[in-house]
Amino acid sequence: MTSHAAMRGPAVFLAQFMGDDAPFDTLSNAARWMGDAGYAGVQIPTWDARCIDLALAADSQDYCDELIGTCREASVEIAELSTHLQGQLVAVHPAYDTMFDGFAPPELRGKPVERQQWAAAQLALAARASRRMGLSAHATFSGALAWPFIYPWPQRPAGLVEEAFAELGRRWTPILNVFDEEGIDLCFELHPGEDLHDGATFERFLAAVGCHRRACILYDPSHFVLQAMDYLAFIDIYHDRIRMFHVKDAELNPTGRSGVYGGYQDWVDRPGRFRSLGDGQVDFGAIFSRLTQYGYGGWAVLEWECCLKHPEDGAREGAPFIAAHMIRRPERAFDDFAGGSDPAANRGLLGLD
Repeated sequence: MTSHAAMRGPAVFLAQFMGDDAPFDTLSNAARWMGDAGYAGVQIPTWDARCIDLALAADSQDYCDELIGTCREASVEIAELSTHLQGQLVAVHPAYDTMFDGFAPPELRGKPVERQQWAAAQLALAARASRRMGLSAHATFSGALAWPFIYPWPQRPAGLVEEAFAELGRRWTPILNVFDEEGIDLCFELHPGEDLHDGATFERFLAAVGCHRRACILYDPSHFVLQAMDYLAFIDIYHDRIRMFHVKDAELNPTGRSGVYGGYQDWVDRPGRFRSLGDGQVDFGAIFSRLTQYGYGGWAVLEWECCLKHPEDGAREGAPFIAAHMIRRPERAFDDFAGGSDPAANRGLLGLD
């Protein structure tokens, strides 16, 4: 990040809210509800037909303008599009084929090669739709080939992880090239269950795609809390690649019975669990300060995934929470009143004359 553009928001990811009942049964209704709750933007899940027809959006400027207009009538903007489910299908280990088949059209289930090709085509559609909507970044998952081998027992054969990331590079490089052609940053949410789940794995991937300029990060501190990572130092290291931000809270309370791995327990019983904003352990004041320091100019997007609180309550609390943490950068330094510039005086102070 080299610019000092202002962070935008608050925005909200609609994926966890859409359903068959009003007010979350259509994009128009959901956008209006979120606008009334105080949000300025919505992040749209492209797999949900209640929100968008992705193929039509890729090919029709009129349709994209209509979607933009629908949101503006509700006093919100389209912040970004998401292909989390489709991106997951770019790389699926066979152990997960059956479970992830549910993310694909029925006619592709049981056909992993065709499913992967469909997923890549979906990403290309999303790149074109994002460009038509005037967006700059897109959210997705990397998928996973090596995840079953996350713990090094039994001992991993030499070269296994390297080959997994080389294959990820082969699959994602053409997709990244499409996003580059459309002028869109492709932001991977670093997430357990994906091969890209922390800084080390992102670096492996970056090397595999030749440090592609469109390979970027969706920063979500909740996933780093659950891995016991330093989520502030992560910003220091990777701020140049952070182009999106999910504002999501979490807590990790290990016990004598269970820790990071969770013991196969349900979310409500796990030591590590997602929480509504302000109910967990994430230091959002420090995060917003750090992102502002590095000139992050993207959206601050609520992703609600609390296992305790009702989603509408979490959403209503989320907008003012984000708004209260956003920082307006000063137009001049606080000590400008005492400043001045006199080259001759400076030389005198240094004893150079």
